[in-house]
Amino acid sequence: MMGRMLDFLSKDMAMDLGTANTLIYVRGKGVVLDEPSMVAMDRETKKVVAIGKEAREYAGRHGKNIISSRPLRDGVISDFDAASFMIRSFLGKVFRRMPLTRPKLVVAVPAGITSVEKRAVMEASEMAGAGKIYLIEEPMAAAIGTGLPIDMAMGQMVVDIGGGTTEVAVISKFAVACSESLRVAGDEANEAICRFIRSEHGIFISEMMAEIIKIKIGSAVPLKKTLELKLRGKDLTTGMPKVITITDEDVRRAIKEPTMAIVEAVRRVLEKMSPDLASDVAENGIWLAGGGALLKGLRLLLHQITGLEVKKSEDPLRAVIRGAGAVTEHFDFYRTVFLN
Repeated sequence: MMGRMLDFLSKDMAMDLGTANTLIYVRGKGVVLDEPSMVAMDRETKKVVAIGKEAREYAGRHGKNIISSRPLRDGVISDFDAASFMIRSFLGKVFRRMPLTRPKLVVAVPAGITSVEKRAVMEASEMAGAGKIYLIEEPMAAAIGTGLPIDMAMGQMVVDIGGGTTEVAVISKFAVACSESLRVAGDEANEAICRFIRSEHGIFISEMMAEIIKIKIGSAVPLKKTLELKLRGKDLTTGMPKVITITDEDVRRAIKEPTMAIVEAVRRVLEKMSPDLASDVAENGIWLAGGGALLKGLRLLLHQITGLEVKKSEDPLRAVIRGAGAVTEHFDFYRTVFLN
């Protein structure tokens, strides 16, 4: 019992508070929570009825009285109350009761975050019961999680494509040497697919359906063999359910703009870095992390445009939380990486 009490006194943690998913890492235990960043609430009483996975099951399939919302947009908190409630609930799932000494919490945030947005993350985390809060930039966390030697005086380029933001950064000696934070990422691609299917086929589909289409048949370059998908949606003119078939070519056309915006951001960072960093990156290549790293053909497209080798972090969806978690395990080694 005493052991458990002590175990419980201080538990340093890391959190990847993402637009699409929130992941929590507990020091010594690894990733203990990975759930959608969603909250479902009762429209009238404003009471929260579900969070995370349960809230996602409500989305698009519930009556008028429940609204599903995502408290984060473009990588930052857009609904403060819902976000702090969500963080508190997730921490509550991790610890049945909060540790007595408020634990240290490392939170990964977008590199382009403003001071107001930073304060929102810190306040929401404090309300949820965290003690001292340390902010780390997502591309830095992704680089650490990918296993890159960020302590060396050697430029490492990371492109972290999440749900709400794309972070492109060159990292050297524990610091971000140059970067771009772009509020175009996976969500933008989903919205583009919804718009395309509405205008080309006259069918309404949900963003969750668009996400499934993107994962199954989405690609950044033409594929060796055509992929197609039967799609059920709601006909705009008749209001009736309707079935159509779409191909990878359709999806490529739909997501061309967000994809090219990401490629352009990579090109801009390559153009603005110093000659020494450029030679490092030419040698080390570009590392992709985040869910966007899973888009078929994206590595090939980036290679065609930059001429550099493009590699993918293992388990790219967890690169950021692995990195933020590594920081809690070796706090002193990484103490200079924090934003605050």
